[in-house]
Amino acid sequence: MRIKFSKLTMVGALAGLMAAGVATQALAQDFKPRIVRFGYGLVEDSNQGRAARFFAQEVEKASGGKMKVRAIGNASLGSDTQMQQALIGGAQEMMVGSTATLVGLAPEMAVWDTPFLFSNVKEADAVLDGPVGEKIKATLEPKGMVGLVYWENGFRNLTNNKRPIAKLEDLQDVKLRVMQNNVFLDSFKALGANAVPLPFSELFTALETKAVDGQENPYNTVLSSKFYEVQKYLTVSNHVYSPWIVTVSKKWWDGLSAAEKKVLQDAAIKSRDFERKDTREEAAKALADIKTKGMQVNELPAAEANRMRDKLTSVNAGIAKTVGQGTWDAVQGAVKQARDAK
Repeated sequence: MRIKFSKLTMVGALAGLMAAGVATQALAQDFKPRIVRFGYGLVEDSNQGRAARFFAQEVEKASGGKMKVRAIGNASLGSDTQMQQALIGGAQEMMVGSTATLVGLAPEMAVWDTPFLFSNVKEADAVLDGPVGEKIKATLEPKGMVGLVYWENGFRNLTNNKRPIAKLEDLQDVKLRVMQNNVFLDSFKALGANAVPLPFSELFTALETKAVDGQENPYNTVLSSKFYEVQKYLTVSNHVYSPWIVTVSKKWWDGLSAAEKKVLQDAAIKSRDFERKDTREEAAKALADIKTKGMQVNELPAAEANRMRDKLTSVNAGIAKTVGQGTWDAVQGAVKQARDAK
């Protein structure tokens, strides 16, 4: 019996090895050697840069080294809008950028620019990662891009060289750089600022040469981009929660195997969780660091935030018209559900 058992064990082991070999061979055939150019706008030593490197490591590990992601930062592959066109044309594989710069391609993305839409990051996560967020992400596919996940840029705050923004009237005549996006343009014009659309890659120089007085971005970006070197005042306004979105060229995506797509999607989800945690930890430290760099920091009073919100009623109506009333209502409903779930 001992001999028979031994033979059976050997036969079973051989069968297992053969099956494993076939599976390994099949898996190897599912992955082709690929170089994936992943572009982003911020410097390498930023939350965006760290998450891009994390994504690259996850992809290489999961594909057995077949798929190698080259994370290319500092807007070296162009501005967000330039990279988007490269993805659509198939000249670049991947990028992460602001949802706000996609509004010209997919108008539904404008809903994420709604001033004071989210009260906190828990609400943002629930809505962005839920059915409504997925539906809006899917609007990119007919335009030539595939959305994988939302990353966090964070709550945006104001900086400028003219004066502290302590009340609505303080925005008067401030030449404020905004993203190339109509919602941002319309919002700050309604609040009395002189809104100037500029690519992020040109922003530091514009501040340094005083072509613009100020800008609005999360603490992390203010710190990593060294805006404290060319800005005097920071106002904690939390006026917009700004997501980033990881996108892929649809032309390139359609040529991938199911296994390759799964590796990219799984790595993107892991990178999202990594990036949000990293961003939130960094934001708390960034504000403290900004204060040590000599910037004067003030908080916008709640009453003044409400005054600003009241000034933006027509902007919100415009957003609803742009994205479609159905999308607007779905997002507002999802926000209310997230808020009620506390």
